[in-house]
Amino acid sequence: MIKEIEQIAEVAGYLWQKGWAERNGGNITVNITGSLSAAYKSSPAVKGPISIGQKLPRLKGCFFYCKGTGKRMRDLSRSPMENGSIIRICDDCEHYEIISDVPVMPTSELPSHLAVHNYLIEHGSPFKASLHTHPIELVALTHSREWLEKDAATNMLWSMIPETKAFCPKGLGMVPYMLPGSVELAKATIDTIDEGYDVVMWEKHGVFAVDTNIIDAFDQVDVLNKAAQIYIAGRNMGFVPEGMTAAQMAEMSKAFNLPK
Repeated sequence: MIKEIEQIAEVAGYLWQKGWAERNGGNITVNITGSLSAAYKSSPAVKGPISIGQKLPRLKGCFFYCKGTGKRMRDLSRSPMENGSIIRICDDCEHYEIISDVPVMPTSELPSHLAVHNYLIEHGSPFKASLHTHPIELVALTHSREWLEKDAATNMLWSMIPETKAFCPKGLGMVPYMLPGSVELAKATIDTIDEGYDVVMWEKHGVFAVDTNIIDAFDQVDVLNKAAQIYIAGRNMGFVPEGMTAAQMAEMSKAFNLPK
């Protein structure tokens, strides 16, 4: 098993343990083109070609590991190749083929995940992994209009504990509620990434994070959700957490060479 798939299995276990992946909730898609041997890349298709539903020209010659449709993260953590598949993008960039031994159909949200990967390649990003999951406390925040305002949640989360800004210096982008799996949600997610965010919050739904690998994508969500837990813990104790002051945040940003 290649390293990336081992990491995917590891993260799938974390998502289940944290309660962020109920039933078949959440998705993982990772560009593993650089890790596959030439012999494997030339493997005959087990299933396909299957339409993506859009033309994604930057994905020509790419290979992805994708969580399977209807599959559970807790099962994927134990058996990644029985609960996910490796796909090859066809030369027309409009279809894909499954080349892994077990022809598990990828998530129904594959087109939106692939659209994000197409954007990342087009813009020269080193990011290879995309993660969608349902972190409880972050989702809870989006049920309040207060935290849906641009960067309101970001600034609050940064202020809860210094590590939040250190490890998530681009903050949390907000996307208003849209139908899960829709083209509109995919476009809004790409637009928010284009604004400079690596982690995108879907109102009343979950997060979508991109990074160089799936471990780092998970870590960003984990750090942001810990900050939300600290805020909610304070509210449960009967007070509104004061957070770090603007001066303290500026001092830390300067000391660690972080974006302002």
